[in-house]
Amino acid sequence: MKNYNYKIAFSIIAMSLFSCGSDNGKADGYGNFEATEITISAENTGKLKQFNVNEGDQLLKDQFIGFIDTIPLALKREQLQVSKAVISSKSRGVLSQINVLSARLKTANTNKTRTENLIKDNAGTQKQLDDVIGEIDIIKNQIRSVEIQNAPVVNELKSIDVQVRLINDQIRKSKIINPINGIVLTKYMEPNEIAAFGKPLYKIADLTVMQLRVYISETQLANIKIEQEVTVKIDDADAMKLYEGKIIWIASEAEFTPKIIQTKEERVSLVYAVKIDVVNDGSLKIGMPAELWITTKE
Repeated sequence: MKNYNYKIAFSIIAMSLFSCGSDNGKADGYGNFEATEITISAENTGKLKQFNVNEGDQLLKDQFIGFIDTIPLALKREQLQVSKAVISSKSRGVLSQINVLSARLKTANTNKTRTENLIKDNAGTQKQLDDVIGEIDIIKNQIRSVEIQNAPVVNELKSIDVQVRLINDQIRKSKIINPINGIVLTKYMEPNEIAAFGKPLYKIADLTVMQLRVYISETQLANIKIEQEVTVKIDDADAMKLYEGKIIWIASEAEFTPKIIQTKEERVSLVYAVKIDVVNDGSLKIGMPAELWITTKE
């Protein structure tokens, strides 16, 4: 007897899913409300020092809601800055050598020009010029040698700068900033717990506009189009509550649904999924059932 009652219930649901509202007073489709749910995860590892979030809270975009302990990162950054200061002092010593050699090179070039002028006036010799040119070559080689010695120091300073920027980015990501306007659906962690990179902190969704997903038969496709306004109904205390909706998406391929139908006959019925935007007045919830009425508006 119980199985017989279930079969009757499923048959009634199946008939409702594929009936036409304008012909027999039944809805054109049935479905449930959805919303885009976003799981916010930790972008750093450490103790959750502050976390001002509770389920049901209305959060604003870019709202600061907490932070992960940054003391270890700050200490590491300070250590790098000390190392940079030590290495910079070595680099300054090398640069001072280059400055001295550059001054000598400038003097040698001046002597070269003077010697060339003396030779033109028959007051100088070629040997004097060759000696000056040789001195210039020696100084240039010395400068190149010092620059080669300084290259690893420069690269080490660049490496420290990159590490400091990386730590600064980690410190910035230790601040928990809410990315969208929405309502907190689930809270996964509490203050003083240890957060890890990628570990979920909370789930949020913007419920100002909900999406109703319904399934319609192929014969109903001709009656709907994108941007079309339709009527959506939900159960209320005494009667059905009406909302205005707008079709935002129609599936391009059929599928074997609705999944609530378990009979062998209905499992092979091809239907098309449709999404409808409905402005939420606060009554609509995720998973709430609703009806689609294409042609009937009350």
